[in-house]
Amino acid sequence: MKLQILCDNKNSWIIPYIVTYVENKTHQGLNCKFCQVHNDVSEGDVLVLLSCEKLFKGLHLNKYNLVVHESLLPEGKGWSPLTWQILEGKSRIAVTLFEAEEKVDSGLIYGVEYVNLEGHELINEIRALQAASTFSLLDKFLADYPNNQGVKQVGNSTFYPRRTAQDSELNIDLPIREQFNLLRVCDNERYPAFIMVEGIKYNLKIEKA
Repeated sequence: MKLQILCDNKNSWIIPYIVTYVENKTHQGLNCKFCQVHNDVSEGDVLVLLSCEKLFKGLHLNKYNLVVHESLLPEGKGWSPLTWQILEGKSRIAVTLFEAEEKVDSGLIYGVEYVNLEGHELINEIRALQAASTFSLLDKFLADYPNNQGVKQVGNSTFYPRRTAQDSELNIDLPIREQFNLLRVCDNERYPAFIMVEGIKYNLKIEKA
């Protein structure tokens, strides 16, 4: 079996996790390849698209084209579903492995796991849990290959919008406690939390003592 993982976002937080996963699978004897450019994807058996910014148009090259999404599809389609759900106050968040289709987030579901949060985790800890569920789902898929059976998505679709840098702004007139979840999901380097005071922007960074 030939496994390929595509991540075209060269700044994605998940890249180190992909590299480690590919190295481990290669050492186990699996034909495994990490691609960061769409044209590097070749014919094979399983392609996994993680943190891709552009639409991949070569779905015909592999028997399975898998995507991971942090919601219980068809609810929570769209952008940054894990972040939006944390901001909604949720602590148990589904991670869904499903088939990539031309219609975004609409394919057959192969498996679901859950990230369980206690409420104190910061973004790097949240991402570690997210990555663990992602690759656990992939391991289970590979263990069942080639007899994988997906199920259709059932229910009404909901969509989350794309987050922007402005979504990291805290309200200086509200208590920190009320905005703690926003602090938790902000990236200190890429999209830090910030406040505006008298027209001046101040970045806020959070870390555990």
